[in-house]
Amino acid sequence: MKSSTAGLALLAATVTGLGLTACGSDNNTGPSTTGAAAGASSSAQCGGKNTLTAEGSTAQQNAIAVFNQAWVKECPGKNLSYNPTGSGAGREQFIAGHVDFAGSDSPLSDAQVPTAADRCGGGNPAWHLPLVFGPVSMAYHLDGVDHLVLNADVLARIFSGAITTWNDPALAALNPGVELPAAPITPIYRSDSSGTTDNFQKYLSAAAPQTWTKGEGSEFQGGVGEGAQKSAGVVQAVQSTPGAIGYVEKGFADQADLRSAMIDSGAGVVAATDEAAGVAIQSANFVSEDSNDMRLDLRSLYGTKQAAAYPLVLVTYEIVCSKGYDPDTSAAVKSFLKVASTSGQDGLADAGYVRLPDQLKRRLSVAIDAIQ
Repeated sequence: MKSSTAGLALLAATVTGLGLTACGSDNNTGPSTTGAAAGASSSAQCGGKNTLTAEGSTAQQNAIAVFNQAWVKECPGKNLSYNPTGSGAGREQFIAGHVDFAGSDSPLSDAQVPTAADRCGGGNPAWHLPLVFGPVSMAYHLDGVDHLVLNADVLARIFSGAITTWNDPALAALNPGVELPAAPITPIYRSDSSGTTDNFQKYLSAAAPQTWTKGEGSEFQGGVGEGAQKSAGVVQAVQSTPGAIGYVEKGFADQADLRSAMIDSGAGVVAATDEAAGVAIQSANFVSEDSNDMRLDLRSLYGTKQAAAYPLVLVTYEIVCSKGYDPDTSAAVKSFLKVASTSGQDGLADAGYVRLPDQLKRRLSVAIDAIQ
């Protein structure tokens, strides 16, 4: 993932089975031959319809491209058309029955839970399956500063307007020996309804509760800075604005060769790497330990002070019906998710994401098998 911002701009609205570039159109479909008839060689069940539709999180669109390529390989003729419009839009389109499942960086809201159950055959609950994890980069544009250390308290003050210049004493204390300029800070936030925003604000609430009092949710609450649409928009805004800092998935920051700040949670400075995010993921707990609805309680993760853990991690879900699909759709959804959670994990590191821990894969397998 070494392409430029121009490469990011080439990411089109859908992901097709043609490769990892996430390019395509809403009209692209796979061949008419089913995977079974084409002689798929793996143990994946390749039944059901050839084309699935999904919509939502821009954070996971590159991971979806990896999963789709693996699905096409194991089940020739299959294809997922994924529209990366943002988590909020994805949840709405799923509830409206316009797509087979949603990709979302945030779970359904309390108000959406009953309407999602209505969509799933009249009372069947929707399940949240955590399939994609990755570090969120604090990408910055500060000429001459190759290494920058932040913590949750300073981030909370930057994104609420309490710290406004790069040579602020709080920043200087975290970066001894670094010549920070007396330049204004421009926070860049997601202006669309974004699960990345929700996760970022939950991190600030958990890790800096005395400083971040603005609240949480998919809409940015800080009240300062400049807004940008979608992950690619945040990247472009940071690139074009000297003194800017924005939260965006590490894969997108890497694509654009943006610098990413390190975070000190109290146990040492940690860079935004897949390995460090993986250490933090081990701290996450499930809301319910005995349910196939696998929503995570992320406060334990975001508040971790474990050494070598990078705590600002994005968790993205596939939101699916537990029951209520027609048989062709159910079989295809299960096929895609099974491949995504197994062989589809192999290419995630190169795309800036973290492979699922084995214990999580085992629980996902049980939930996927239970979909009807």
